[in-house]
Amino acid sequence: MTIPPSSGVRAMRRRVAVTAQQDLVSVTDSPHSILSVVRPAAPSVDLEHWMRSNRTRVEELLSDRGAVLFRGFQLSSPEEFQSVVKAWSPQLLNYTYGSTPRSRSSAAGVYTSTEYPADQTIPQHNEMAYARIWPEHLWFYCHQASPEGGATPLADSHLVAQRLDRALLDSFAERGVRYVRHYGTGFDLTWQQAFETDSRAEAEELCRAQRIEFTWYGEDKLKTSQVCQAVIEHPSNGKQLWFNQAHLFHTSALAPEVRDELRSGGGEIPREVYFGDGEPIPDAVLEDVRAAFAAETIREPWQDGDLMVIDNMSVSHGRDSYRGPRRVLVAMTDERSGDAGGPR
Repeated sequence: MTIPPSSGVRAMRRRVAVTAQQDLVSVTDSPHSILSVVRPAAPSVDLEHWMRSNRTRVEELLSDRGAVLFRGFQLSSPEEFQSVVKAWSPQLLNYTYGSTPRSRSSAAGVYTSTEYPADQTIPQHNEMAYARIWPEHLWFYCHQASPEGGATPLADSHLVAQRLDRALLDSFAERGVRYVRHYGTGFDLTWQQAFETDSRAEAEELCRAQRIEFTWYGEDKLKTSQVCQAVIEHPSNGKQLWFNQAHLFHTSALAPEVRDELRSGGGEIPREVYFGDGEPIPDAVLEDVRAAFAAETIREPWQDGDLMVIDNMSVSHGRDSYRGPRRVLVAMTDERSGDAGGPR
């Protein structure tokens, strides 16, 4: 392989990255069962070029563990993060039909992590498991680690499924989950934010494409309803995975005072969830789900410059509360459709 002449540290890193590739990194299994850690053998190793030449190796690590943490590669900007992700997949996915507030970064296809207050935790979830189209791989970049807290904890979706009562798991797998969302209530995202457009026609087009029922009402309010998978089989290893966000959309996920305020106000609750046939899901069922996630959750504190990729079907993620500054960016790749044979 020929590299054009150039100058500076970046060029030096690129020259190193294409020679003796097997000796450029070390790979260790973290004490956490679902995480492998990859470190450079020298500071000059260029992760973008290593990723481009070693996709199969990373795929094997993801298949074996579910998450891979790249540490010590001196990434320092959203643009460098974007370059590494594009070495894996040239097409970064948009956050269309999102459910949480995010902002675009200076690099296309790179978003901030969910913008919830620092004192709040974000429960375990698989990205966009409330939809019938989701990213197969989720990428995180720690631009600035919080001095206290702020980890991105992970959990094994197969082990979560195994912890649940068999009859309950089978019931969810057969019935699916129905997500009902009300936009324009003032308590959650607007439909413009969720669909990343100001055009009603474009929002309607996406709804039809993804089999989302929709109704416009009031001046600028939208109600959607969609039945999605609850349990899927991994396309590579056939493992049964818990893959939905019922425990996040359910009213039992709200603080009691917030739930009481929404119910007493007589208006629409921004998010609701039912079994796919419309039957309510009891609070106690979702407490069992949350307990299963809690039992399987692991965490590795962030360090500045870390990059982590996870198999979004095999591994869920969340966010710990934190103090001080924190900046973690996210990208998504490799779109997968639940209509293409993934869900049961």
